Amino acid sequence: MKMKMRNTKGFTLIELLIVVAIIGIIAAIAVPGLLRARMSGNEASAIGSMRAVNSAESTYSASCAAGNYAIDLKDLALAPTGSTSAFISPDLASNGITKSGYTVNIGVGTTATPTVATTATCNSSANAATPTYFGEAHPVSASTGTRSFGTDNRGTIFFNIAGATYTNAMTPANPLQ
Repeated sequence: MKMKMRNTKGFTLIELLIVVAIIGIIAAIAVPGLLRARMSGNEASAIGSMRAVNSAESTYSASCAAGNYAIDLKDLALAPTGSTSAFISPDLASNGITKSGYTVNIGVGTTATPTVATTATCNSSANAATPTYFGEAHPVSASTGTRSFGTDNRGTIFFNIAGATYTNAMTPANPLQ
C-alpha cells in the first residue's frame, strides 16, 4: 500500500493570521510615536519660522525702516529698491500662511504709532513701519502641535503650552531655552 504525501507548500490560514496579528501589534505600538515625532517636527518648523521673522525684522529695521519694523509678512516679502532678494523667504510671504501645521502672523507690537511712513521705507511697503512688532505661530489643530510660539522686537522666542493664539501681550509666556 502506497502512502499519499501531503503537499506542504505555502502557509496555512492560522500562520497568516498570526503574522497579521503581529503586524497589527507593532503598528499599534509605533503609530503614537510617529505622531509625536511629526508634532515635534511641526513645532521645530514653527520655531524656525519665528527665528526667520526675527532675522528678517532685524535686517528690515537696520537697512530699510530707520530702526522700525514691518507689521505684515507681505512687507518683508518685498525686495528693497535695487535688489531682487526679499527680507524673508517666499514660504512666509503673507500673514495667515500655514507652514507645517502652524499658522504664522506678524503685527503691531506694544507701540502702535508709526514713525516711518510707507513712502519712506526702502521697499515701498503697504504699511508704515512701527517701533515694535509681534510675531506668532499657532497650531492649526491639536494633531499638528500643542504649543504656540511668539516673538517680538526683543528677539526672544516664547512658547505657550496651551497652543492658543498669542497676542502682542505675550502672556502667559515662557522663553525657549
